[in-house]
Amino acid sequence: MRIALFATCLADTLFPAAAKATVLLLERLGHEVVFPEEQTCCGQMHINTGYQKDALPLVRRHIRTFEKFDVVVAPSGSCVGSVRHQHAMVAGGDARLASRAEAVASRTYELSELLVDVLGIEDVGAYFPHRVTYHPTCHSLRVLRVGDKPLRLLRKVRGLDLVELPAAEQCCGFGGTFSVKNADTSTAMLADKMRHVLDTGADVCTAGDASCLMHIGGGLSRLRTGVRTVHLAEILASTEAAA
Repeated sequence: MRIALFATCLADTLFPAAAKATVLLLERLGHEVVFPEEQTCCGQMHINTGYQKDALPLVRRHIRTFEKFDVVVAPSGSCVGSVRHQHAMVAGGDARLASRAEAVASRTYELSELLVDVLGIEDVGAYFPHRVTYHPTCHSLRVLRVGDKPLRLLRKVRGLDLVELPAAEQCCGFGGTFSVKNADTSTAMLADKMRHVLDTGADVCTAGDASCLMHIGGGLSRLRTGVRTVHLAEILASTEAAA
């Protein structure tokens, strides 16, 4: 299968390992992955902050870039959620553009969705000998409704000891600009999330969104807990040979 990678802003600027791992994993599974170089931000940040007019050129560019592909994948439930549930709304004043947005959205998947629902695979041949807990990010949980797909993939990883995260469905407090505009509330929510992560005794906290991992990982690092945050794609791309 020929799959287009929508890398996302955070992967491009701060966490390239998540995008690289997505490519490595899918190519190992026998698929061709292409990276359209003309891609930019999908406009989620602008839309969520109330700047829909400023988001429209980004939405247009995203549609133009990815509508030529039958399958698009992103290592981000948040950005896929924006493509699937916001782009057609932003393009609503242009019926043809909205229709094109809906067509792209119907072919755009978060990584665990692509693996389980489209490719029909749960055991990707990964090896990751660590104690791991999984944080279901808000957008993947509530917008995309990926359910237990990430957990099903993690349970098939050899060497991985998966431990349940208490109060897993509680938000970590990031919420994009929420963490800036409501810093005190965000910090309190993060404190709760970190306490639950530490209660598991896990070495690694994983999730499908680099944004939430950045928030949680920053807090854990400042406390010098020794617990790492690792994107789901990086775990699934790990193999015994590489280790």
